[in-house]
Amino acid sequence: MTASPDLSALRGLHLPTGGTGAVQPEMVAAIALGFGLALLVGGIRLLRARRGASLRRAALRELAQAARLEPEARRVAQARLLRRVVRTLKGEEAARARGPAWAATLDATFGTDFFRTGPGRAFADDLYRRPASVDSAAIDAGLGRLLTQIRA
Repeated sequence: MTASPDLSALRGLHLPTGGTGAVQPEMVAAIALGFGLALLVGGIRLLRARRGASLRRAALRELAQAARLEPEARRVAQARLLRRVVRTLKGEEAARARGPAWAATLDATFGTDFFRTGPGRAFADDLYRRPASVDSAAIDAGLGRLLTQIRA
């Protein structure tokens, strides 16, 4: 059998010798700094979420108002809404695009292919085409779906 070690020479538990008391100023400063940074990050995230939600709410409200218009006026109102949303999210330069470049900008903004290959082509190439040749229900449904996904 092995002999058990002699523990009588160990010293008792004690606080580190760097400070004079139990509360060290460096630790208090580090905790305060961490708490302040956490508040700052939380505040920034809250402001971004509110901005995105308000843009989304305003766009959906305007889309609902446009749904009550005649087909030609509805399409124009929706086109204006899309220009304003892109201007808000991507800037003035992106909102100036025309034709296929506008369709690509819309698809990039909303992360879809709705405007290049789907019914949303009406906003790039076919805005002035006769309403009978455009599937208004598909456009309305697609725009509603895309506008609910806005994350600013």
